[in-house]
Amino acid sequence: MGERSENEEALLMKCSVCGSKVISIITDLPFKVSGLTIVIVKGLPVFQCDNCCEFLLADPVIDQVDAMLSKVAPTAELEVIGYAA
Repeated sequence: MGERSENEEALLMKCSVCGSKVISIITDLPFKVSGLTIVIVKGLPVFQCDNCCEFLLADPVIDQVDAMLSKVAPTAELEVIGYAA
């Protein structure tokens, strides 16, 4: 009790850029890890504005993505990894 689902949480959120409704989606996002390294994280849960497409990551998701990115080889140019909750 007291726990909100991601969809319920998204319904209460407004975009900080345009003020429109934010929805919960699963998408793929690129992260630039260094000057030479780009990592694409597939299947990432995000909150995205249905008007301007601005997106937000929940704190637990950011923590997990940071941990995943810290394990990428510094010599990699492009790496694709799946997000696993």
